[in-house]
Amino acid sequence: MAVCIAVIAKENYPLYIRSIPTENELKFHYTVHTSLDVVDEKISAMGKALVDQRELYLGLLYPTEDYKVYGYMTNSKVKFVMVVDSSNTALRDNEIRSMFRKLHNSYTDVMCNPFYNPGDCIHSRAFDNMVTSMMMQVC
Repeated sequence: MAVCIAVIAKENYPLYIRSIPTENELKFHYTVHTSLDVVDEKISAMGKALVDQRELYLGLLYPTEDYKVYGYMTNSKVKFVMVVDSSNTALRDNEIRSMFRKLHNSYTDVMCNPFYNPGDCIHSRAFDNMVTSMMMQVC
């Protein structure tokens, strides 16, 4: 089960961050922002191969004692970061990929809204409901 989901802009500022235990919200903000360094390292390590590659899933960025942090990057360099409780061992890599695809599709719907200005924080009720449903589902 995801405990935090974040959408980070191309310039590395948050467009959307949602965490379930709100008492640890600052901790999750810190975790998301520290994971951006790992995302940059993975992207620079892939180099030119990333341009030709259609795989947007970055995989496990880093594990901590309590959480695992996964990453995904769109073609427009928007990054999705998902923090998952490490006690959930039933969650497989392909399930994380499908969650990121679902998140990407919902983000695309937000971008297609003519009243949304790209680069602004995301205040879509439909996007928020989709993220909440992803965080509430127990695998």
